[in-house]
Amino acid sequence: MTAHLSDSRLTNHIAQGCGQILKGVRAGGLLRGQHLGEAGDELAQNWIARVLKEHRPDDGFLSEEAADNLDRLNKDRVWIVDPLDGTKEFATGRQDWAVHIALVINGEVAHAAVGLPDLGQTFKSSEARAVTGPLAKRFVVSHNRPPQVAGHIAEQMGYDNVGIGSAGAKSMHVLLGDFDGYIHAGGQYEWDQAAPVGVAQAAGLHCSRLDGSPPRFNNEDTYMPDLLICRPEIKDEVLAHAAQFLSDNGKY
Repeated sequence: MTAHLSDSRLTNHIAQGCGQILKGVRAGGLLRGQHLGEAGDELAQNWIARVLKEHRPDDGFLSEEAADNLDRLNKDRVWIVDPLDGTKEFATGRQDWAVHIALVINGEVAHAAVGLPDLGQTFKSSEARAVTGPLAKRFVVSHNRPPQVAGHIAEQMGYDNVGIGSAGAKSMHVLLGDFDGYIHAGGQYEWDQAAPVGVAQAAGLHCSRLDGSPPRFNNEDTYMPDLLICRPEIKDEVLAHAAQFLSDNGKY
């Protein structure tokens, strides 16, 4: 483990560097569509893997873009990354894609960074602060598959639901105060949630499953069924409406 670069700084540098690589891949319009997305995924993954091999060779690693090595289950420290969260958004010129970098220690996110490169921002657990003040009265949800439970919660609370892309983009817009919460059901994976949860928790937001239990990472099964990230003052009401929806429908 390199002594001159802390875990926090390494996390942040990887997120920022990965964002620069991805913007470079897209520069000039030389690749489009599926070829652009595949190039972005491949080059960003390769760079991150090489950086971690150089700086943290003994740590475990889990990425959407790499075969899962279950040796990570025997390690206390595991990097969980999504080099390009929102490949479709990236490949079609949208801004709502993100870079997710998280270091998980004993199942909990210790350091995290979420980059929104097209907005020129990297949100870091080391310095994250959530916006306070008046509620926005809006939730952010998947624009491809908005969950029914989110519609129920919004209706009960008099909120609007707005759909955008990447899980990282959704989560960071809650941190910025554009939305009061991010409600997801229908399944994700650890690399979708680890970095956004790490940054959001550090910023003072509530993060949990829809049943209120805390998310845990570096599991053998990397599937994560649902997620709630929201302002702490509304969490009890949101979770109560989620519980009622589950009772009435048998699933989220």
